[in-house]
Amino acid sequence: MRHRKKFNHLGRKSAHRKAMLANMASSLILHKRIKTTVAKAKALRMYVEPLITKTKELSTVEERTHAQRTVFASLKDKYAVKELFGDVAEKVADRPGGYTRILKLGNRLGDNAEMCLIELVDYNENMLETKKSSSAGKRTRRGRRKSTAETAVATEAPAQEETTQEQASDSTEAESKE
Repeated sequence: MRHRKKFNHLGRKSAHRKAMLANMASSLILHKRIKTTVAKAKALRMYVEPLITKTKELSTVEERTHAQRTVFASLKDKYAVKELFGDVAEKVADRPGGYTRILKLGNRLGDNAEMCLIELVDYNENMLETKKSSSAGKRTRRGRRKSTAETAVATEAPAQEETTQEQASDSTEAESKE
């Protein structure tokens, strides 16, 4: 039974689980997205989001040093800590939480495990472009159809333009023959 068990043990002993989560967290920070199972991704999200939160709003050098040391104690990778406190901290400075996104991919062929991509939210350019374009795009409003008089005027104008273009092309052909 699962009574009073707060998190998923992932079928591993505690030392193995901590090492695996630390390695996955450093890979996520360095590569910005990784492919894994859904269960591991949910456990990783609970592990990495508090670490990202520690990078925000550090006013003094002592606070920053202390935060770097506590994050290094969890990650055990100095390059990941440097990336986290450098580039990632700048991107998430104004975000109140929810730094990761889980995108489900389907099931793995070998064992039918649910697979997913876990990624840092501010680093997916495709999602950012669609978000910007949808907010910047002009919204159309569906209403009644135009009256028949308005549509007749609208269809006559392009027809007149086509006749003038045909006359211009005929005159250029006549000039070229001479």
